[in-house]
Amino acid sequence: MVSVYDVVEKAAKTGKVDKGINEVTKALERGVAKLIVYASDVNPKELTQHLPILAKEKGIKCIEADSKQKLGLAVGISVATGAVAVIQPGDAKLDTIK
Repeated sequence: MVSVYDVVEKAAKTGKVDKGINEVTKALERGVAKLIVYASDVNPKELTQHLPILAKEKGIKCIEADSKQKLGLAVGISVATGAVAVIQPGDAKLDTIK
């Protein structure tokens, strides 16, 4: 099994990802996301609490990560990000996440 950060990093390098809560929400609503990862340390929690609900409605896998800082680094940006949507996984194996 690989960490969610490894999968996000590989998807960011070889596929296509959307970063940020608003972009992730749009990707979910359009049904183009293959995987949603959101950070548990986003404050206030209300900013991300709709993501798992929306993902479940759309049948898209949704995973909570522990750090918005690590999530930002995983997608190759130097700032924290509250959520990431994997649009095209590229070489990332989405079914290997623990």
